Amino acid sequence: MSQASSASSEALPFGRLTTAMITPFRADGSLDLDAAQKVAKYLVDRGNDALIVNGTTGEAPTTSDREKVQLLKAVLDAIGDRAKVVAGVGTNDTAHTIECAKQAEAAGVHGLLVVTPYYNKPPQDGLRAHFAAVADATGLPNMVYDIPGRAGVEVKTDTLIALAEHPRIVAVKDAKGDIAGTTKVLANTDLFYYCGADELNLASLAIGAVGIASVVAHVASPEYRQLIDAVVAGDLATAREIDRRVVPAVEAIMTRTQGAIMVKAALKLAGVIEHATLRSPLVEATAEQVDWLTTDLKTAGLIA
Repeated sequence: MSQASSASSEALPFGRLTTAMITPFRADGSLDLDAAQKVAKYLVDRGNDALIVNGTTGEAPTTSDREKVQLLKAVLDAIGDRAKVVAGVGTNDTAHTIECAKQAEAAGVHGLLVVTPYYNKPPQDGLRAHFAAVADATGLPNMVYDIPGRAGVEVKTDTLIALAEHPRIVAVKDAKGDIAGTTKVLANTDLFYYCGADELNLASLAIGAVGIASVVAHVASPEYRQLIDAVVAGDLATAREIDRRVVPAVEAIMTRTQGAIMVKAALKLAGVIEHATLRSPLVEATAEQVDWLTTDLKTAGLIA
């Protein structure tokens, strides 16, 4: 096991267990800061080292810059020094991303999540310039979010190796699923990897990822905490057992429809939030989808 993967949680930039947190809305679609604070406390109480706020699962495409800052401040106030807050600031416009990064830093966050610019499909030299410019703009540690399925372009292995030379680009949220490429990056850099695809959590941890940036952890944080601890301890048998046990929850939340839709439905089932409202073009889970979800979460042992 690498030195990074065996390091203590305190020595890591964002700990080990991180949840890409939802953004709660009221029934009328307005931002619900009280509910956001409740969710944040719930997640930290259940073992999270850090929360990613204003990411994809947080419906960042449909919240305003002002709302994003309000949400960051509310979550920071709610959890105090019990966990770190990582702000999603990435857009497909470098200047706008830098503006969002500076606003997040002023709000008091501990790090930045910077997604690959989406839709405009920049070349790799454009990606290098983008990520470097954002990292230059603040004093905060940056996590590159590599998710080609949404962005339309991957951050290639050689690009990640080059970006690792920047002192504030310290981590990768990996939702690419390229195990061989990840292994090469880990072998040639000091970047900390966080798995951003729940179906690959165990595989990523096994090759040297230090933690996970999860959606399913909204309802499975204690289980994922145990899984991570088992891998760190070298107990892969226990880690495999936990990973297989939560498979129904991963399938229910991440494959039935869009993840934010199903995880809000799951949190409503668990009594954590009152409304599973999403902003258009996302829509709430159907009654049939909620029935499937209920069965799958019960099978995984995550709800009674």
